[in-house]
Amino acid sequence: MINIRIDKKLKEKCNVHIVSIEAKVKVGNSDDRLIDVINKTCKKIESNIKQEDILKLKNIDSSRKAYKSLGKDPSRYRLSSESLVKRVVKGMGLYYVNNIVEINNLVSLESNYSVGTYDLDKIKGEIVFSVGEEGERYDGIGRGSINLENMPVFKDEEGYFGSTTSDSTKAMITEDTKHILMNIIAFENDEKLSDYLEFASKLIKEHANGVILDTKIIF
Repeated sequence: MINIRIDKKLKEKCNVHIVSIEAKVKVGNSDDRLIDVINKTCKKIESNIKQEDILKLKNIDSSRKAYKSLGKDPSRYRLSSESLVKRVVKGMGLYYVNNIVEINNLVSLESNYSVGTYDLDKIKGEIVFSVGEEGERYDGIGRGSINLENMPVFKDEEGYFGSTTSDSTKAMITEDTKHILMNIIAFENDEKLSDYLEFASKLIKEHANGVILDTKIIF
């Protein structure tokens, strides 16, 4: 697997764990079986979670606390996991892009953690999970320019490309993507991380013709 490390500056502020999966995949439209799993998951969330309870969900709460410890307002810069759950609770369901994006979102809904999936052919050198510096920005996917200061961010030797709020367009998944890295980001000790890794790997293999090259939990 490509080398991934958590920067000391982030470790000092947060209890960070990254579940990483490297895989070869075939990107395309989601099959009916995957759509069915997503629909069932969305219905379960709609039935069991109220709008006012979203911020109380354990894994969203721990991630919001991490933002606060870094000096980032989680109400202004909402976690991608929180945004997904809110969308589903409102009855809006998920937007459909391709099988890898849908798997990414399904894993986030099941875990309540932010999940980022990247085209590894567009990433150069070592990946570092760090804290955004003052004045740093990038174009988020469908979000425009995002202020990265004090935000947990992934960077390679060319610069920042992902965060727990919104990933950039630099390494986004397209129909030409063949080699991916999926990161599940937890800001707490969680005995279920191995379960989430297994769940995500199974989805990649079953719904994206995936070949898992490597997996690990980094902390």
